[in-house]
Amino acid sequence: MTSREKILAAVNQNQPELLPLPDLNLFNHAIEEDLVEQFTKVLEGIGGQVILVKNEQQIFDILQTKFDFSASKVVSPLSVFAHISSNFTPSNPHELADVDLVVLPAHFAVAENGACWVTEEIVGERALPFITQHLSLVVKPKDILATMHQAYQKISNNEYGFGVFIAGPSKTADIEQSLVLGAHGSRSLIVFLMGA
Repeated sequence: MTSREKILAAVNQNQPELLPLPDLNLFNHAIEEDLVEQFTKVLEGIGGQVILVKNEQQIFDILQTKFDFSASKVVSPLSVFAHISSNFTPSNPHELADVDLVVLPAHFAVAENGACWVTEEIVGERALPFITQHLSLVVKPKDILATMHQAYQKISNNEYGFGVFIAGPSKTADIEQSLVLGAHGSRSLIVFLMGA
């Protein structure tokens, strides 16, 4: 018997006792709190902003008061931005270097951590939500899930080339123990809850 065979035989003889998998249903308990309220509280706590709107036109009108669209490079697949939006699918990611505002729909949001799930189907170019100065995401209140466990169940049977949970503007507190927003990504995040 070789040394390798001896080691593998010893490992095989000293296996731990088999135990049943843990019951994960305890994470699927009913959430008593209003999901919109919880999502808003969490996202605002991490530096984001939540605005309730009825339609895309309201999103356009609100953002127009915050940004000078004539002097800003705006990228969005939403039809209401078509007349001012730059090429949504650039041939070269370097074309996005000077993007000021990106407005994207999100598949769903998660109340417990304020995250929104977006995939390459929505984003197009992976760098887009991270290279922009300001990011806005649009999600329907009915598409807010309570926990990340529910979120992972929702995405588990799908295949994505790229998908990301985005929660709040980028931030760091490493520098002199001071919180800095927009340290290495978008400086602000507004989530529009549309249809509220």
